[in-house]
Amino acid sequence: MLEFFSRLSLVTKIIIAIILGIGVALLFPTVTPYLSLFGELFIKALKSVAPILVFVLVLSSIANFQVGHSANLRPVLLLYVVGMLLAAFSAVIASLSFPSTLYLNTVSHNNLQAPGSLADILKNLLLSFIANPVQAISEANFIGILAWAIGLGLAMRHSSDTTKQVMQDVSHAVSAIIHKVIAFAPVGIFGLVAVTFADAGLATLESYAQLLAVLLGTMLFVALVINPILVGLTIRGNPYPLVFKCLKESGITAFFTRSSAANIPVNLDLAERLGVNPSTA
Repeated sequence: MLEFFSRLSLVTKIIIAIILGIGVALLFPTVTPYLSLFGELFIKALKSVAPILVFVLVLSSIANFQVGHSANLRPVLLLYVVGMLLAAFSAVIASLSFPSTLYLNTVSHNNLQAPGSLADILKNLLLSFIANPVQAISEANFIGILAWAIGLGLAMRHSSDTTKQVMQDVSHAVSAIIHKVIAFAPVGIFGLVAVTFADAGLATLESYAQLLAVLLGTMLFVALVINPILVGLTIRGNPYPLVFKCLKESGITAFFTRSSAANIPVNLDLAERLGVNPSTA
């Protein structure tokens, strides 16, 4: 049984975990408090590894980048900006067309304050850039992490080959750890789903049906309409084989793990199998 389960793809395991989580919540609701530990451990592991992963990968990539090699980042950045703007535009239209109400626990959010003026926002952004690197990693301040990783990476481009190799080995080691964490995603999702359904109940979750429909519908529209159009215009061919492969191998994993940072090794492996230039990846 375990051997059969181990041969299944990660997506199949996650689907089975969701079904089992709903079943346990409905049939054995008294057991679910003990299952919450699985979800908490999974989320905690992702939050712990992701900042270190981003720091090491960015630092290693910049330090090992060979001068004179073209990374062809301009079209990639252009596609990213256009895709992001079209996705935001689609989300605004969907929100205005299908207004949804989300009821939050106001007691637990009384201490939250809305951002102040634009000057305050820019000030906080600037302070995030120059945050202490150890503090940035511990607090998952990705702006500070990227700033330090880019700065150290540029400074280490003239270091010895041995130092660069060490950084590359460290990045591979951290990537291996995140792969192990993602492998336990079905167990974590099983615990999260079981606790959510047991605590909220089907009646409460039905109130979020419209919100979920709008959210998932917009995501599917972006993934299956907007992105294929951009890909088709770029490759001058049928975009859907590539789009479906990326969704299956990367998109679904990112959706269920709820961490784009933790999904970086998955994207790098997929880019390597697709033959993407390592300098670009």
